[in-house]
Amino acid sequence: MKGHFITLFQTVKVMLLFIGCTLFFYYGILWVSEEYESYYRYDTPEGNAIKVNADLVEQESDVSVLTRLVWFYKLGE
Repeated sequence: MKGHFITLFQTVKVMLLFIGCTLFFYYGILWVSEEYESYYRYDTPEGNAIKVNADLVEQESDVSVLTRLVWFYKLGE
C-alpha cells in the first residue's frame, strides 16, 4: 500500500513539473510574440540604399523569353 502512494506521489511530481515547464514555455512564447508584434520592419531606408524591386522589363524593352527564363531561374522571380 505504501508503494502505491510513493508511485502516485512521483507521478504527481512529474505531472506538475511537465505542466510548469509547459506554462513557462507558453508564456515565454507569448512574451516574445508581443515584443516583436510592435516592431515596425518597414522603415524607409537611410543612407546609400538601392531600390531592389525595379522592373527590368521597363528598362529593357527588347527582352527575349529565354532571357526572362534565365532571370527567373537565377533570381527566383
